[in-house]
Amino acid sequence: MASARQSIILDIARHTGRVMVDDLATRLDVTPQTIRKDLNELCDKNLLSRVHGGAMLSTAVKNVGYEARRAIARDEKAAIGRIAAGLIPNASSLFINIGTTTEAVARALVHHANLMVVTNNINVANTLRPCHTIEVVIAGGLVRPADGGIVGEAAVDFIKQFRVDFAVIGTSAIDDDGALLDFDFREVKVAQAIIENARNVILVADSTKFDRKAPVRIAHISQVDTFVTDQCPSETIRRIAVENDVHLVETAPTGAEVG
Repeated sequence: MASARQSIILDIARHTGRVMVDDLATRLDVTPQTIRKDLNELCDKNLLSRVHGGAMLSTAVKNVGYEARRAIARDEKAAIGRIAAGLIPNASSLFINIGTTTEAVARALVHHANLMVVTNNINVANTLRPCHTIEVVIAGGLVRPADGGIVGEAAVDFIKQFRVDFAVIGTSAIDDDGALLDFDFREVKVAQAIIENARNVILVADSTKFDRKAPVRIAHISQVDTFVTDQCPSETIRRIAVENDVHLVETAPTGAEVG
């Protein structure tokens, strides 16, 4: 029974990216203690990685599927998107790169006016395309079938033609030393060009990114101007932010609820 239950847990994790103890206990009609034991065993086999209140798919070399990433911390990402969009005034130019959290920012920008948005994310372009007061400029290059991201040298060269007011960037993982990490070196090259060609860089990432690992370095958190997250559990990251004048914005500090 434990093996069958753990198989179900893995299937759920593959579809949602993350599983929570209380949700699984209710769904599988067992005690939270039983679920914790299952999660511990799956983590011992390196199939899952423990996070606060549950576990997520364990991988350090390949990203979780796009639909699963969209489901992870959905409400937190929406709140992050609203706060980040509020930092961008009308009549601005900006980059928005690949990521489900950056897409949340795009959805929160739809009522802005007189923006020029340069993006290598087809989903962002589709979100903002109907907005008559927002000009959307999309990069050329290889379209990644999994998530609509545009990557490669052509996209890098395209980004380098611009110098914009803001960049909204995401990351797949945040190391405790402040390194921002991702899985696809082609995507990383575009992200680095975006950082280099923006006057103000806004990093958007939910707190699950502190529990993840990825192999390719994008940049260091000291290179961004503002970091918007739901919660920052790392005191080291807080210290790095203070030392480097990075404005840390938490939408749901410890003890608060996401609205």
